[in-house]
Amino acid sequence: MPTVPALERAILLVEDSARDAELLLDALDGDLDAARIVHVRDGVEALAFLRREGAFAARVGPQPALILLDLKMPRMNGMELLAVVKADDTLRQIPVVLMTSSQQDQDLAAAYRLGVNAYVRKPLEFDAFIRTARHVIVFWATLNLLPTTDPE
Repeated sequence: MPTVPALERAILLVEDSARDAELLLDALDGDLDAARIVHVRDGVEALAFLRREGAFAARVGPQPALILLDLKMPRMNGMELLAVVKADDTLRQIPVVLMTSSQQDQDLAAAYRLGVNAYVRKPLEFDAFIRTARHVIVFWATLNLLPTTDPE
């Protein structure tokens, strides 16, 4: 499995499944500072984080290096959040990777129409899930180049 290098910018994990979030966080434990992964449970919380509103009003620092997004969530699902992020001039440069168990081709097509950077099906087998998540994080959050400052 690839080693995850140190992160300079956080990863925003938008996942309503406590089990999937816990698996991912546990799998990465020891490879990176857990404080660099911010876990929220739905699109509403994710937008508050990204826009520095509500519980996140005092948040400082740059936007995350990656939004790792689930598809099916309460209140605001992954497609709805993706549409808002990619339509917002101040957020659209943040890479969004949709990690989902959906087998629906229309979800894949819709995500790309909305501007997703990558669409990854979550493997059901534990080791494959962890391996896939590590590959996604290594590429998007450490190898992929992002602007050094957030756009005005």
